Amino acid sequence: SICTLEFEVHRPLYNWFLDEILEGEVTPVVRPRQIEFARLNLNYTVMSKRKLLELVQKGIVSGWDDPRMPTISGLRRRGYTPESVRMFAEKVGVARRENVIDIGLLEYCVREDLNKRAMRVNAVLDPVKLIITNFPEGQVEMMETINNPEDESMGSRTIPFSREIYIERDDFMEEPPKKFFRLGPGLEVRLKSAYIIKCEDFKKDENGRITEIYCTYDPETRSGMPQSDRKVKGTLHWVSASHAIDAEVRLYDRLFMNEEPDGHRDVDFKEYLNPDSLKTVAGCKLEPMLANAKPLDSFQFQRLGYFCVDKDSKSDRLVF
Repeated sequence: SICTLEFEVHRPLYNWFLDEILEGEVTPVVRPRQIEFARLNLNYTVMSKRKLLELVQKGIVSGWDDPRMPTISGLRRRGYTPESVRMFAEKVGVARRENVIDIGLLEYCVREDLNKRAMRVNAVLDPVKLIITNFPEGQVEMMETINNPEDESMGSRTIPFSREIYIERDDFMEEPPKKFFRLGPGLEVRLKSAYIIKCEDFKKDENGRITEIYCTYDPETRSGMPQSDRKVKGTLHWVSASHAIDAEVRLYDRLFMNEEPDGHRDVDFKEYLNPDSLKTVAGCKLEPMLANAKPLDSFQFQRLGYFCVDKDSKSDRLVF
């Protein structure tokens, strides 16, 4: 008989039932061994079903499968694999001592698992256009890139490269500090699986926001060519502007700001809700291969993190 520690006080009643049921039995009956263990507790969340139900009923989360919920359906929707949850359970083990497990261990387990199985893809969440001025207009080159360096059996694919591409806005600085190893005026970087480029100029709008970056490329530095190993300090991911597909990306953080949101007697656990636990980013630019991604498919967005296709995703409105 296996149960959590809060049922330990029921043992006398359990034994009384057994005594009454077995009284007068001629054939000896094996009495079940009773084992109690500590319930799993995670920091930065609540595990009480009553409190989780309150979050659902009050619309604080979208449902039992909200990716911020510590439920199996919530973990699945967020992109956790069965293997990562099993790895976590094995690392935590079973004990009688009440303790709180750092949710960072669960996050470590899913990263370890997805690192081996997730395809590396290009996605730009906050795009700014970059124009390669000496690249022929209308020309498209197909660049070969490895699907997963951890698993050679996953092979490679080609991605389109053109004169106009998107890069992450924070990969460019107008006045970069000394140890800024990305793009800025006069600086060189490598475009992953493509060429080395050098920033020549940029354009801003009336509010001072960068709208376009102008660069030149070195055609001798295409990935795989003899001069491609020329040393530059930064490598950026990118997406061809004319081939990019649009997507909505939902960025999830921990649901609570306090390590023990339900561990304070005089404070309602909802007082510790994190107002930034969900950020929805529209207008993200993804490489065209992702147009065929299906719900729960997992990917590693280069230099950003792991993402999976949400159940809300449609062919004409992708959601990661």
